[in-house]
Amino acid sequence: MGTAGDSEKKPTVVFVLGGPGSGKGTQCAKIVEHFGYTHLSAGDLLRAEIRSGSENGTMIQNMIKEGKIVPSEVTIKLLQKAMQDSGNDKFLIDGFPRNEENRAAFEAVTKIEPAFVLFFDCPEEEMERRILSRNQGREDDNIETIRKRFKVFLESSLPVVEYYESKGKVRKVDAAKPIDEVFEVVKAIFTPKDEKVAV
Repeated sequence: MGTAGDSEKKPTVVFVLGGPGSGKGTQCAKIVEHFGYTHLSAGDLLRAEIRSGSENGTMIQNMIKEGKIVPSEVTIKLLQKAMQDSGNDKFLIDGFPRNEENRAAFEAVTKIEPAFVLFFDCPEEEMERRILSRNQGREDDNIETIRKRFKVFLESSLPVVEYYESKGKVRKVDAAKPIDEVFEVVKAIFTPKDEKVAV
């Protein structure tokens, strides 16, 4: 009946989605601290691979230079390797899937469906305000660029959110609130129902 492979517990994966400035990085750090997840950022993994100077990294760098999208498979392989290397079985995957194609490829390649999607819902004006106030330094943070990043986020990521919404897997968080209030909501999402009784 069951082969040995079946007994392997699949890791718990939570996709973290939210526009630029929605505060997801801050919240991910808190989830790691409180709930023992490993935080994997697709962008960081790609950048680390480029820095490593590997053949794969060079290929990724050239694609980005040419303005091409890095193929889903490449990012997914990096995520899979990071998951295996971490020795953990609970992961926050941040900034991925960026689009519907990423999502389908992730499930096809890893055979993992996310436990849920943590979606930081933040009005565009608030994200703009945050990004502009926190960065006097980053050259890509002028208002046009921010709006463009936001538009790209909406166009590509919202279909992913909608797909998981249809499966009842989206946990939407009002990310416009102060950090601590947002984390209270996040904490409730990550706390197993049966533990909530013990105050």
